[in-house]
Amino acid sequence: MSAFDSVLVANRGEIACRVIRTARAQGYRTIAVYSEADADAPHVQMADQAVLIGPAPVKESYLDPQRILEAAARTGAQAIHPGYGFLSENADFARACSEAGLVFIGPSPEAIDAMGNKAESKRRMLEAKVPCIPGYQDTDQSDATLLAAAAEIGFPVMVKAAAGGGGRGMRLVHGDAELPDALASARSEAESAFGSGELILEKAVLQPRHVEVQVFGDQQGNVIHLGERDCSVQRRHQKVVEEAPCPVMTDELRAALGAAAVNAASSIDYVGAGTVEFLLDASGDFYFLEMNTRLQVEHPVTELVTDLDLVALQLDVAQGLPLPLTQDDVTLTGHSIEVRLYAEDSRNDFLPASGPALLWRLPAGEGVRVDHGLLQGQEVSPFYDPMVAKIITWGPDREVARRRLLRALENTALFGFETNRAFLIDVLANECFAAGGATTAFIAEQFPDGYSNPTPDEPLLLVAACLHYLEGLEGSEQGMVAPSLSLSGWSGTRGLASQVRFEMDEAVVDIHVGQLGTDRYRVELGDAEHEIAWLDEFGTGAARIAVDGVQYNLAFCFPARGEVALQLGGHAAQFTNQLAFTAADKAAAGSGTVTAPMHGNLLDVMVKVGDSVSEGDGLLVMEAMKMEHRLVAEVAGEVVAIHASTGEQVAAGAVLLEIAEAS
Repeated sequence: MSAFDSVLVANRGEIACRVIRTARAQGYRTIAVYSEADADAPHVQMADQAVLIGPAPVKESYLDPQRILEAAARTGAQAIHPGYGFLSENADFARACSEAGLVFIGPSPEAIDAMGNKAESKRRMLEAKVPCIPGYQDTDQSDATLLAAAAEIGFPVMVKAAAGGGGRGMRLVHGDAELPDALASARSEAESAFGSGELILEKAVLQPRHVEVQVFGDQQGNVIHLGERDCSVQRRHQKVVEEAPCPVMTDELRAALGAAAVNAASSIDYVGAGTVEFLLDASGDFYFLEMNTRLQVEHPVTELVTDLDLVALQLDVAQGLPLPLTQDDVTLTGHSIEVRLYAEDSRNDFLPASGPALLWRLPAGEGVRVDHGLLQGQEVSPFYDPMVAKIITWGPDREVARRRLLRALENTALFGFETNRAFLIDVLANECFAAGGATTAFIAEQFPDGYSNPTPDEPLLLVAACLHYLEGLEGSEQGMVAPSLSLSGWSGTRGLASQVRFEMDEAVVDIHVGQLGTDRYRVELGDAEHEIAWLDEFGTGAARIAVDGVQYNLAFCFPARGEVALQLGGHAAQFTNQLAFTAADKAAAGSGTVTAPMHGNLLDVMVKVGDSVSEGDGLLVMEAMKMEHRLVAEVAGEVVAIHASTGEQVAAGAVLLEIAEAS
């Protein structure tokens, strides 16, 4: 038995908060680690102790095993919980923990090694009689061998990086003419992402469901499963929505999937929490995909349908205690759905976003759970994964859980950067998803042209204009030399109104706002006149208002001069009052100066000084939040200066390139 009473959490964000919460509830002393970018983060504040482990880049902090081990030694930690991501599936780190006399809260290094390489894990699963997709996973990596193997398997095939995951080094190939280029690009990406260019080939299972089984093993050799999760709604092989149980699951299929998952885990003497992932086709056949030797992001949906705390089970098993239940004790009650709230611009190919959380309102209600590691005012850094929260609901059946999650998202407000909240709402409201019909092709099929946020409706426009008016009124009152409160809100016999101008879809919308009385305002849009009544005090960021007699909950903030962000009745938008800017302001906005939209690494400079460029031409490629994006020319002209070079870390707002605009 490996007794310990202190746990260092080698992670950050919501999962660090999640682990610390359970560890503290069980009486453990908790230690957090943090980078310079996370000094004020919630996980740091929650822990009994916290240790600075380096600057913001992950390779110099959260991915540096030595810094983690030094933090454990400095604080007398006896065990390390890796969370997910970072070092959680690093067998060498698990070994280093053991060598340092620390309990690694996870499986053995040998089990991590066995499942860490897709080729090796698939060979092991074939030996263990676990159903696998037909493919090639041998050591001969020559193009000739891979081309011959693909022809034998039959197209379409998937090319996959043997050492990685998350969609990196993965290509879908429909015919032999595409294969050489796919092999070259997948191998190059795999080398860059995982340090290994080894590839495997698999028969492409088109439009399957992605179904995974939660397994748990103890040090006494017991292994059980806790049911399945459906994670089919994915974008770029990254999960977006997860639920338990799978909508099309039967008792017979669950028993077969569970038995295969337990067999897979038992074959490598697995200890702790793990997930065995499968592809499930329309006929009910399933195939081993991979095993994640850690706690999954989506573990809360399993917790809500089993009424188990998986982190508590991890801690108990790591202490050497046997599992407190057998397979016959596992029951699934109701239904749970989780969505991942990301800092990303859904309208711009889901480009990662960053910035301060100017306003952060969490949803509440029956069956609602929010796992997050974000404080209002906290900066969301571009150095880490863009997921800022997980919103999870439970219901007695799937439809109740889905409706609760829709309402929870409508009552979630997060301003300061773009999020995928509106996209998640549209996914949950989609008829195919509501009917339980989503496969891994769901997003491509249902959103073939990408995603555009809904056009703001009239109440949003009216309230946005009223907010601009109120902000201006408040500023005027603060600047008054001798304000007379008795005259506040009143004017003379001639009706006065302020004008607000928004640009929407290249159209100009003029709105006039005037005061009717205390906390009542007249808003004119076109020929129509509307009344907005303010039922709560202005300035708190949240209020109850009435628009033409219909009451709404309102969340709002003012990100910058002339800007207002608001959420009304579940709909959100940000508006800029064009009349708040001078002609000089607008001229400066259209210059040829290209700046970094976020902190990140400059991967490529696509032009050189003296090149002529047209509007929309690619100029630079940046990497931030584990994703790449291109910066393009906003004006046509000649490149006259380049201020950064490939491989350089650049800060948000840094001038990268200048274009002399063509006359």
